[in-house]
Amino acid sequence: MEPRIWLIAGPTASGKSALALRLAKATGAQIVNADSMQLYRDLHVLTARPSPEEEAEAPHRLFGTVDAAEGWSVGRWLRAASEIMESESAPLVFVGGTGLYFRALTQGLAEVPAIPAEARAAAEADYERLGEAAFRARLAERDPPAAARIAANDRQRLVRAWEVAEATGTALSDWQASGQPALAPGAYVPLALEPPREALYARCDARLEAMVSQGAIDEVAALIARDLDPDLPAMKAVGVREFAAYVHGQATRAEALAAAQRETRRYAKRQLTWMRGQMADWPRLTDEGHDNQWRQFIALDPRLTAG
Repeated sequence: MEPRIWLIAGPTASGKSALALRLAKATGAQIVNADSMQLYRDLHVLTARPSPEEEAEAPHRLFGTVDAAEGWSVGRWLRAASEIMESESAPLVFVGGTGLYFRALTQGLAEVPAIPAEARAAAEADYERLGEAAFRARLAERDPPAAARIAANDRQRLVRAWEVAEATGTALSDWQASGQPALAPGAYVPLALEPPREALYARCDARLEAMVSQGAIDEVAALIARDLDPDLPAMKAVGVREFAAYVHGQATRAEALAAAQRETRRYAKRQLTWMRGQMADWPRLTDEGHDNQWRQFIALDPRLTAG
């Protein structure tokens, strides 16, 4: 049954985790996290990590293994994922919503030279002086793909893209495009979930409500109590800023929930936009509901059976 690696991408709340678990149970595969926020152990509920019961049904790798005080880059994740691929003989299912992780797997990620501390400090100072809009506009002159790709309010990645271009003379996007892929063409089966937009947004809203009842606000309160650098990736997880406003008494519970739901829908929209631009040739599952998605998946991969 070759190839023995599946890649399952999709926006938040699209059913990726359920499909990956069903596939893993059907094939004896291990599930490898490809979501940049599910790496962090501090936000189990808010990042919709698999439950302990789900993790007991199949081996899960790189879920909740990183402390929020650490900031993993795409390159660090790729090294960890590559180690798993090199050491495991079992089939693997990579699942998540971080497009850059999948691009690193399938297109490569070059090692960027170490950036001098003074270049990093200068980039931070420029961001403070210019503000995001002007800084992004300047970055667009040096690295247009990065300026277009990096989400709003993502200061860390904007500064990183500029410092790399300034210090090395080569755009970060060019560095990333020049590496060798970890997976050769034909060595994996790609799949992207793209359920109907309105149904997806409804699932996002419902899941945020469930997260609140399951302790998401307590997770956020514990995280912000650690007084970590606000530019760390975990501090930028969708929902942290919105629920922190409630914890600090700056919003009601209902206002915080509505804001988190709104930002989650926006995040899902950005993920869909990425998939359409970067994964245009990946087969799509467009149904909603776990059983419907599984049936559609089987039709796309004839090696599987409906059992």
